[in-house]
Amino acid sequence: MTTTFTDETRERAREIIARYPADRSRSALLPLLHLVQAEEGYVSPAGVTFCAEVLGLNKAQVGAVATFYTMYKRKPTGDFLVSVCTNTMCNVLGGQEVYDTLVEHLGVGHDETTADGTITLEHAECLAACDYGPVMTVNYDFFDGVDPSTAVGVVDELRGGGRPMPTRGARLCTLKEMAVQLAGFADERDGAVADGGPGEPTLRGLRLAQEHNVSVPGFDPNTPIRSKAEADKAAAEAKAKAEAAKPAPVEASAAPVKGGDGASAPTPGNAGAGEPAPAAAASGSTAPDVKAPDDKSPQVRTAETRQPDAGTAVPDAPGTKVPTDSTASEPRDARSAEAAGVAANEPAGDGKPAGDEAGAQERNLTEAKAGTDADGAGPADASETGAQK
Repeated sequence: MTTTFTDETRERAREIIARYPADRSRSALLPLLHLVQAEEGYVSPAGVTFCAEVLGLNKAQVGAVATFYTMYKRKPTGDFLVSVCTNTMCNVLGGQEVYDTLVEHLGVGHDETTADGTITLEHAECLAACDYGPVMTVNYDFFDGVDPSTAVGVVDELRGGGRPMPTRGARLCTLKEMAVQLAGFADERDGAVADGGPGEPTLRGLRLAQEHNVSVPGFDPNTPIRSKAEADKAAAEAKAKAEAAKPAPVEASAAPVKGGDGASAPTPGNAGAGEPAPAAAASGSTAPDVKAPDDKSPQVRTAETRQPDAGTAVPDAPGTKVPTDSTASEPRDARSAEAAGVAANEPAGDGKPAGDEAGAQERNLTEAKAGTDADGAGPADASETGAQK
């Protein structure tokens, strides 16, 4: 069944897309998915097609996003989505008992909807309200400190047409009405916006900080929040001040430096023709020059790093030791052990397979001979049979 979206939905889709730069219209996908869910109650295949068409995407790209986020429902959902937290904190406080009671009372399980289409039940991993547990939400509005009886009372009121007041926030709305808000449009219903105060557990930390005089050093609650232009200007001034505070670079002296024998030492400015300037004058370092390694593949460089004292070690590889002369370093203990092991295990000769014992060979010959006597096979056949065994 193909859904034809209303003109209002299409107009809102154009408004959502216009919020983003022309070359970044794909960023409008998330609110557009909420928009189609606001009309159908879930993201249907028609909704995926609609989003793909207005954004110039393919359906696979839209479907990948719609299936990633749990707030996008992929099958028809009730007017009220009841989510019960069963994660660690709420579970310890009784969240699982709340969920199990609702399952039995409503006759539905996780991600299932009641027959009257009113309530869809789900268990949530975390609702980010651990200090109010156990908690459940109805269309993402909180009901704090619930127990099995209060949870049943909430769903019964919803099924009876009522709108119980959440613990924090405005009065409830349907899932479709909530999706309109998530798409970025204001809710024009009376009482849709309310000034709900913070709960006692949230204020507990602030009160303890005030009681013990704990605050951020230098914090002034009356400090005004600067605009972006003011913040950018302050950052530019701080950068200019830091640049001005940097010491001026020291220029090289034009006078030649006398060497130990009274001769003028070469400097970067007066080095003779074809004579390179000393590395110490260029970089200020007194370390001996080390020839840069040739370009090598990562595999070769890794192998040389693992064998740092080989004659071909890369000077700049981590953990390497540059040889002081052209000869390779002495073998390490591991190489000595390996050489000793090779010497103790000489290659097997043609007459005796490696690892075989004399007794095993005699048994093979005896079995081969017995097989020859029983089957009448010739010496060649017996030898072949013995070799196979």
